[in-house]
Amino acid sequence: MSTHSVEDIKRASIGLRGSLLESLADPLTGSLREDDQTLIKYHGSYQQDDRDVREARRVAKLEPAYSFMIRTRTPGGVVTPAQWLKLDAIATTFAERGLRITTRQAFQFHGVIKTELKSTMQAINAALIDTLAACGDVNRNVAVSANPLQSDVHAEVYAHAAAVSEHLLPNTRAYYEIWLDEEQVAGGPQVDEPVYGETYLPRKFKIGFAIPPFNDVDVFAQDLGFIAIVEAGRVIGYNVAVGGGMGATHGDAETYPRLANVIGFVPVDALKAVATAVVTVQRDWGNRTVRKRARLKYTIDDHGLDNFKAEVEKRAGITLEPDRPWAFEHNNDRFGWVEGEDGRWHLTLALPAGRIVDDTQVRHLSGLREIARVLDAANEGAEFRMTANQNLVIAGIPAARRDAVDALVAVYALDAHRSATPLQRDAIACVALPTCGLAMAEAERYLPELTGHIDALMARHGLADAPINLRVSGCPNGCSRPYLGEIALVGKAPGRYNLMLGADHRGQRINTLHRENIDETAILAELDSLLARYAKERGTDEGFGDFLVRNAVVAYDHPSHYEVTA
Repeated sequence: MSTHSVEDIKRASIGLRGSLLESLADPLTGSLREDDQTLIKYHGSYQQDDRDVREARRVAKLEPAYSFMIRTRTPGGVVTPAQWLKLDAIATTFAERGLRITTRQAFQFHGVIKTELKSTMQAINAALIDTLAACGDVNRNVAVSANPLQSDVHAEVYAHAAAVSEHLLPNTRAYYEIWLDEEQVAGGPQVDEPVYGETYLPRKFKIGFAIPPFNDVDVFAQDLGFIAIVEAGRVIGYNVAVGGGMGATHGDAETYPRLANVIGFVPVDALKAVATAVVTVQRDWGNRTVRKRARLKYTIDDHGLDNFKAEVEKRAGITLEPDRPWAFEHNNDRFGWVEGEDGRWHLTLALPAGRIVDDTQVRHLSGLREIARVLDAANEGAEFRMTANQNLVIAGIPAARRDAVDALVAVYALDAHRSATPLQRDAIACVALPTCGLAMAEAERYLPELTGHIDALMARHGLADAPINLRVSGCPNGCSRPYLGEIALVGKAPGRYNLMLGADHRGQRINTLHRENIDETAILAELDSLLARYAKERGTDEGFGDFLVRNAVVAYDHPSHYEVTA
């Protein structure tokens, strides 16, 4: 077991190189050296093991069934049909359980063994996609609203987000040397990180771009959020929000979820300067002693929002203007076909927990492969857009191609958005067991059963069509953004969860703890009672979370900023 802190490991890594090459070449184990398990995160991968077989392997005196999760860096979740086909081939060649769409609009491959790790990385890069900075204490994949309606505006926002993503990439060439066989420059490895410095950031950093009136990236859950301000069909700038974050630790009041504060407006030409300033203030002011207090939200609460804003303005060389008017309607996706301003059509498909597989029940991987083949052969500019709610938009389809796509959707039963309940369509779950080392309880594997139980309760009370946001997390770290669910389960132990209630439909209010460490029977009994009351007493168009807050069923007593208003 390594005795080095994460800060020590980063400092000694020579620009994220460490001894990764030696670890990868070691034939005696499927694992990496302890310090390299930290460093590989910056290259877009986590070492994991199958917890379903961990005990059996221990008894058999075998090492754990080690494998690697690889995550792509795909700003805004946009890939071409040709790239989709290459990623599909990677999943079927090197990985297990198909493709998975994450809540940051990236792909995850699971179950890649160490001896195939480099080949998988090279195949991803051959698709003109990389995994650099998809994990680790750096700016991660930049999320962008998957808005298919405002075609020109979305193109602008996507371009701005991609530019920010590129600007905030680490400078180190370690990634290219280790995975793509790039030769080191003469004189040995060079380390020059003007944004990150030798120890990078204190913790991970997340950026999201939203296009009102839809908050489908949960912009206030981001360390840094940009809300597009549109006038006359053009993006004139962004309202800036800072300090969001979903992670917490059970039983530790020093940690908590928090929503970002809107601190002002910035014109487009100052976007990179402000993003860099926010990142470097966090680099210099963030807590490097207590890692669980190292996210930007704690930096802001410890130093004060006004002080933080002043330092950002100083480093960016600008004065933020007052924020411009904005309003969000909801933070979900819009399913089915919609026509964009440019006359092209966009189809949003519901994919439970973002999992795309072929198994005994569904052939979604094959279906999307066939759609990608049709669109790639047509070469008409269509694309795939992953959403931050783990769904998929097949975008930019010419009207003449719509029937062909719809026929394949029907053949491969990709049309769950037509038959699924609102609860099923909008639910989000993290991977959790068996591969996530932090998981305390099931999430993705439990989601179908859970939604079935809750849907039955809702039908009993005449609420079958009521849109209620459900989110499930295997632990309190919040990858599925559970604290923004009207109903959320946060894992405490196998089969036991904290029941969180009270968020809204716009992503502007977090929920709070209602019942702690309870099992399924207690969860369903509590929801049965509350849904019965909601059915009888709700106001017109009143959401479930809003109803619970209005009637003081949930109360807010934590120190975080829990609601954002325009």
